Amino acid sequence: MTPKERAEQAARTMWGNDQASPWVGMQVEAVDEGQAVLTLTVEKHHTNGHGICHGGVIYMLADSAFAFACNSRNQSTVAQHNSITYIAPGQLGDRLTATATEVSLTGRSGIYDVTVVNQTNTVVAVFRGCSRAVRGHVFEE
Repeated sequence: MTPKERAEQAARTMWGNDQASPWVGMQVEAVDEGQAVLTLTVEKHHTNGHGICHGGVIYMLADSAFAFACNSRNQSTVAQHNSITYIAPGQLGDRLTATATEVSLTGRSGIYDVTVVNQTNTVVAVFRGCSRAVRGHVFEE
């Protein structure tokens, strides 16, 4: 199995068990070893009292992209610490894209950067996720 095939199988398995990401309206667009791209269209139920995309929805999109990237090697991996900086508001109707990229992987600890942009490539948020590998695998090889 190639690294890309492993990442794709891990993503299919995780997506099949993930109740939250599909429920909120996310889609997995691409995965590879240490990388993932997820999208979400901002709908009315994603907006807050200011009429813009709720920060928690943007965080959730970034966190899900992070999860697919850090589990791409079929090693069960969880978040250890994450942070996000909001740059611009997500607007109703925006198509948000979260692109996660592995920055470092040493032993059981990884660092991933996620950039969330809208359909005009305006940066909405930047997220840094720190992962920790735990026992087990996403799927049986």
